[in-house]
Amino acid sequence: MKARPAKAPPIPAHPGVTVLEDEVVWDGRFPLQRVRFTYTRFDGRPSGELVWELWRRHGGVAILPYDPSADAVALIEQFRLPALAAGLEPVMVECPAGLREPGETPEAVARRETLEETGLRPDRFEPICRTMLLQGGCDETMHLFAARIALPPPGSAGTHGLAEEQEDTRLLVVPAAEAFAMLDANRIMNATTMLCLWWLRHHRARLRQDWAR
Repeated sequence: MKARPAKAPPIPAHPGVTVLEDEVVWDGRFPLQRVRFTYTRFDGRPSGELVWELWRRHGGVAILPYDPSADAVALIEQFRLPALAAGLEPVMVECPAGLREPGETPEAVARRETLEETGLRPDRFEPICRTMLLQGGCDETMHLFAARIALPPPGSAGTHGLAEEQEDTRLLVVPAAEAFAMLDANRIMNATTMLCLWWLRHHRARLRQDWAR
């Protein structure tokens, strides 16, 4: 019998949830499960049988590098095939981000991914939140961080990423006010970057004081 992949563990037991069938239908880098189940409705009655596909991506981290002295942020551009499939511009403006390896802390991922995707080394982090992005079909939880960093001048460009993973990320150094304008104009088309910039807009004055060098 083929062993069940470690990245697709069975659905954990929970009061009111009855798992009738739990099958791994795709055992790739991100496994896909088909789960047949019932749950207890708000009125106390059992639901009908449901069949959901569950994409197992586990945990990720996104980082918004911010320079309080220059009042600027570091974003990246990279090609995204799902954006193209959705009919959007495939080169997206994003925060540096990556997946957690087993046993790796969220802050360790934040340091690693910032360096790999921007070439920059933050010296301080502040948690923004922990959230889910696709709770209707994926188990991925994201830890979001702000990172203090000394940035090169706005308009600086450079490409980064791990060659062995075919990564190709282009650094964008953008004044905070310009990043907020991009957000307001709906030029930021991904949720993690939107959340990080909305958070920075609210905490910017505090960070410029608390993170002053």
